[in-house]
Amino acid sequence: MGRELVLNLLKRENRVIALDINEAALLETVQLAGERAGALATLVVDISRKESVDESVDKVIALFGNVDVVINNAGIIQPFKKVSDLDFAVIKKVFDINFFGTLCMIRAFLPHLLTRPEAHIVNISSMGGFMPFPGQAVYGASKAAVKIMSESLVLELAATRVRVTTVFPGAMVTNITVNSGLSAAPPNDGAGAEAQKGILLPSIAAEMIIKGVEKNKNRIFIGQDSKMLDLLYRISPDFACKFIYKQMKSKFVAGFLD
Repeated sequence: MGRELVLNLLKRENRVIALDINEAALLETVQLAGERAGALATLVVDISRKESVDESVDKVIALFGNVDVVINNAGIIQPFKKVSDLDFAVIKKVFDINFFGTLCMIRAFLPHLLTRPEAHIVNISSMGGFMPFPGQAVYGASKAAVKIMSESLVLELAATRVRVTTVFPGAMVTNITVNSGLSAAPPNDGAGAEAQKGILLPSIAAEMIIKGVEKNKNRIFIGQDSKMLDLLYRISPDFACKFIYKQMKSKFVAGFLD
């Protein structure tokens, strides 16, 4: 989805700086940008390391002179395991990237954003950030932390010209399992069976996010599943949890949720 956000912003004639720990992925994005590649700069940054993020600020500003929008899209999921079965190193990695990486980016770039005539922070949470999913407890906790921090920032920055948007994607065809080290092969492009099941393509999600940001929306729900579960969880948390439990139990091997 991060790549689609970059390409969509370039299509709208924005200048974009893409930060990623994966240099090969950055180079591929430049190639996909085609004739718009001149408006795209890339920088290898490990957002899980505060020092790496802090060092990137001056480099980013030196490239284009200013920054008006920061989109915190980087994230990984955990293996589908119970909390008791997760290695602590995995737990730490999920939080280092999903939450602390987002926090470091905000703290590093916010002083500059506050100097701009208008600026925006976009944080990608998840529908797992507002309701529980068994087998993704730590991932959900990290995204819930992003949610609360983002919504608090809305209040903290209310008197400034910096706006904050929190995004809650539902199921999408992305390479998050590959980036998380859980799969060796990338997913298909979603043009076939997955798309027919109603799972959104990243390109559609990117368009929805950018349009929502243009309207200064505080919260953006991506996909009917995310919208439906948000409503259901707010109406009846117990019923929503039981619904998810039944759905998840039917997809896992016997015993996982016993």
